[in-house]
Amino acid sequence: MVQTPPQTRANYLGPLLIIGALFFIFGFVTWVNSVLIAFFKQAFNLSTFGSNLVAFAFFISYTLMAIPSSAVLKRTGFKNGMSLGLLVMAVGTLIFVPAANTVSYGLFLAGLFLIGIGLTILQTASNPYVTILGPRESAAQRISFMGIANKLAGISSQFIFGGLLLGSANAVAGTASLEKVVTPYLILTGVLIVLALLIRFSTLPEVSEEQDDTTGSSGATAHTSVWQFPNLVLGVAALFCYVGAEVIAGDTIINYGRAIGFSNDEAKYFTTYTLYGLLAGYLLGIVLIPKVISQQKALQFGSALALVLTTIALATDGFTSILSIALLGFAIAPIWPAVWPLALNRLGRFTKIGSALLIMAIAGGAVLPLLHGYLSDTVSPKLAYALLLPLFGFILYYATTGYKKTSW
Repeated sequence: MVQTPPQTRANYLGPLLIIGALFFIFGFVTWVNSVLIAFFKQAFNLSTFGSNLVAFAFFISYTLMAIPSSAVLKRTGFKNGMSLGLLVMAVGTLIFVPAANTVSYGLFLAGLFLIGIGLTILQTASNPYVTILGPRESAAQRISFMGIANKLAGISSQFIFGGLLLGSANAVAGTASLEKVVTPYLILTGVLIVLALLIRFSTLPEVSEEQDDTTGSSGATAHTSVWQFPNLVLGVAALFCYVGAEVIAGDTIINYGRAIGFSNDEAKYFTTYTLYGLLAGYLLGIVLIPKVISQQKALQFGSALALVLTTIALATDGFTSILSIALLGFAIAPIWPAVWPLALNRLGRFTKIGSALLIMAIAGGAVLPLLHGYLSDTVSPKLAYALLLPLFGFILYYATTGYKKTSW
């Protein structure tokens, strides 16, 4: 639980704009991975499995840094921690320059891993601000607006980097095209450093952690281990499935489009369709939840719709199949915000470690796209999407039954 001095709460517009800029950065560097996967696949002549190592290197850092980042923030404080996270990301983006000059895919992956580490620190530090900067009863609305900033950044990253790296002039595989990443990543490095300095010398209030959770819900007092909460453990599994499915739906659709006959110029913007769907889902959620539909019902509807859309994608061809995968963005929009409160319900003093486990579940975005890439190479690019069926099936189980379990 977090708090900030009462006198700072009335003046939160400026700090919220700063945090909004950070969420924009989150979205930009995360969703540009879809372009990088397609770009490195042709530049290094990789298999689908090999190109999906981009997602693995980026997202596995969340698992490795989820708990250590809390220790880092205890030493630095939240504001300085955000600045540190941005600087670590800047080191990662700067590595792209020698990686391009030495034609080293491994060095690119190392850069992505460092970007992910910095992003983990940054998100762990910045998320509390969304709650405390303004009235607590409107925190959910602020979180939704931050999600919108995230997705708008993702859309812009597709247009900027898709145009730079995946245009028709870049269709020929070869190392010369690697030079095209140097200038944009040098610019991105400069932006991250400037933002780090702005945060460091800003008037953002420092966040302090209370010695809470000892008087949490009465349900937690009878438990001696975090693993005794089925709603949490199953929630971690549901988030693992969700993040993997989201990355597959967004980051692999360009390669899938090219595999079934679309040109580079057509396929390079396919990820934006997924992002538009996510954006529409967030906006609809702001309007409808909880006034018209509960988060649980939205979670059930979204996972069921995702199963239907995946089935349509497998049963059709061409643009209909592409559109069905892209519309998964709309279907899965309620999943992340709905699973968190259900998974953390009744945890009491285990809330912090439960939150860390949920962050570690982002590893689904590292592992499951690799499995999808393997299936794409060995079975077929279309049938590889059958992997989504058990993922959404498990999320639907959690939405209807799993979150209610209070004991094993």
